[in-house]
Amino acid sequence: MRVEEIARLLGGELQGEGGREIRNVASLESAGAEELTFAEGERALRLAASSRAGCILVAQGVSVQGQTTIAVPHPKLALIRVAEVLRPPTPPVPGVHPTAVIASDAQLAPDVSVGPYVVIEPGVSVGQGTRLEAGVFLGENVHVGAQCVLYPRVTIYPGAHIGNRVIMHAGVVVGSDGFGYVLAEGRYHKFPQLGQVVIEDDVEIGSNSTVDRGSLGVTLIGQGTKIDNLVQIAHNVRIGRHCVIAAEVGISGSVEVGDYVVMGGQVGIGDHARVEERAVLGGGAAILPGKIVHKGETVWGSPARPLAEFKRMYAHLSHLPSLAQKVKEISAQLSGRGT
Repeated sequence: MRVEEIARLLGGELQGEGGREIRNVASLESAGAEELTFAEGERALRLAASSRAGCILVAQGVSVQGQTTIAVPHPKLALIRVAEVLRPPTPPVPGVHPTAVIASDAQLAPDVSVGPYVVIEPGVSVGQGTRLEAGVFLGENVHVGAQCVLYPRVTIYPGAHIGNRVIMHAGVVVGSDGFGYVLAEGRYHKFPQLGQVVIEDDVEIGSNSTVDRGSLGVTLIGQGTKIDNLVQIAHNVRIGRHCVIAAEVGISGSVEVGDYVVMGGQVGIGDHARVEERAVLGGGAAILPGKIVHKGETVWGSPARPLAEFKRMYAHLSHLPSLAQKVKEISAQLSGRGT
């Protein structure tokens, strides 16, 4: 695409050479003469001045001297839109691989792509344009919506409901039993894990993450939520819409998470806790069982505290070595006086 065509596509303000041809997108540091990039923030704009990029997307009201730019409200989002045009994903080839095992009553849309060694059990339905890659397993009565991508070795236990445009990366397990036991008569008895998992539209789940079925109810992942690799979501958890959950997060049973919550890596949440909408949990934060993180609050630490309090405590902790040395010196002086 020529730069002027990209500007029209985005409804942006062009400055520079509109006739340049753009063939790809790239980072600001590596972009070449036929590539598009973006620059947000002061540091990026300083780098943009010496960039070799054919065109740079910038925020409205910003220009970079000597560079061809397109000013748009949200440069990173604009880059996504252009990348979708320049580098569209390869459409799946409809059809069923001869090694796939499919129940006779399974309902697959005509253009579904089924890879090698896929297993589809009775009562399953799969929507239009969905791609099932090698080794995917769909248990009885699973529903998978339209335009989904299930990468190799994704396992969906019976009864799970998957919405439209859901992406699950390799090794994801949905609907396995929750960790529920009752200690009685000197041993642990398994509590029934008979509930369901519902994953709404536009959710993405990273490799080797797990979502347990509800014990007697439903485990729910809300629309648009994005989950990183190696995340554990226990039974009866309810996660709201458009949340972001980074790698190695562990969410215990019956936790409630509101909309637009952000969780950093290795966050741990105890059972029956509640995280209200737009809260931010910093990396490694530990939310104790039954606790509430209030709407819009940012917390950090173990156990988690409001960010300002955590910073004060951390500052005090960093002074402990010098304080200990002072105490040692004073103790030595007092001991010398006593002799």
